[in-house]
Amino acid sequence: MRILSATALLLMAQYAFAAPLDTAHSQIGFTLTQMSSPMDGEFKHFSGNATLDLKHANTGRADITISTASIHLPTAQANSMAQSSDWFNVAKFPSAHFVASSIKPLGGNRYQFNGTLTIKGVTHPVSAPFTASQQGALTMVEGTLPVSRLSYKIGEGDWSDTDTVAETVQIKFRIAVPASSK
Repeated sequence: MRILSATALLLMAQYAFAAPLDTAHSQIGFTLTQMSSPMDGEFKHFSGNATLDLKHANTGRADITISTASIHLPTAQANSMAQSSDWFNVAKFPSAHFVASSIKPLGGNRYQFNGTLTIKGVTHPVSAPFTASQQGALTMVEGTLPVSRLSYKIGEGDWSDTDTVAETVQIKFRIAVPASSK
């Protein structure tokens, strides 16, 4: 029992020193392709904690919750549709959740995260490269994560036709982590 408690404390300790994201300097956006034309959007509200010491990047972690109702697309009609049950079903699934469980240095200012992404109650492992740079009191983390929208049940029913909306959506992130989070 003591070993189990000690192990739990060690696992929790890695997140205990995580700092809240600086959301004022962060952005989570995406690009989808509809009828062969790219369309950009973003999620206006998200929160989370992260720890990233660039000298010891392999100890970095992140835990981010995204409000799916905060989706913002070019038109009010697109926003309304994106919140519907065929798309994000925000009434039933008000948030998406991302957890970066490991970070691997790739050289220079390049890194690779591994983790999970949960949307509409569906969780899949994800991995993507990113860059990180020190900008004053912030570490800026930037990258793109391609995801299969249909694997998360995004765009069901008539919208599952990939000739109308392409299967792959590019999630673009710029996350500001307080530099003191170690």
